[in-house]
Amino acid sequence: MHGKSDHGEAFAPHDHAACQSRALVEAEERLSREGARLTPVRRRTLEILLEAHRAMGAYEVLDRLADDGFGRQPPVAYRALEFLVEHGLAHRLQRLNAFAACLHPGEDHAPVFLICRECDKVAETNAPRVRGELQAAAGGQGFTVERATIEALGLCPVCAEGRE
Repeated sequence: MHGKSDHGEAFAPHDHAACQSRALVEAEERLSREGARLTPVRRRTLEILLEAHRAMGAYEVLDRLADDGFGRQPPVAYRALEFLVEHGLAHRLQRLNAFAACLHPGEDHAPVFLICRECDKVAETNAPRVRGELQAAAGGQGFTVERATIEALGLCPVCAEGRE
């Protein structure tokens, strides 16, 4: 993924183990540059988010953390998720009230999330032209965009094919 402009692997066959491994390495490198670190609970939370190309709710993450011995108190999951979002390692998807791992945390990017309404898979794609248009529109109003997350709901190729 490093250096690519499109990150729609969720909807296409790919080496998911390599995808996960690369994202973890990039996350560790980013945090090292920022002087932060992945504690065991933060690392496990990121690993859980990276297991599948879909968004997960905080309580689903909490259940998985509890199964791994990290406790069942909601602040455990919420603090880890907030840390990951704050450091650009995960994104919060408002439509789903859920979180998804950032698959390219070492890159400056303009994420757009493609959410399949049938299977709940989520693909993060980079859309710099969309960000540019948003910044231009906001600039016309004297507004400076600091952060934006765009979410598009539809059908992934597999689900769309099943409907034909």
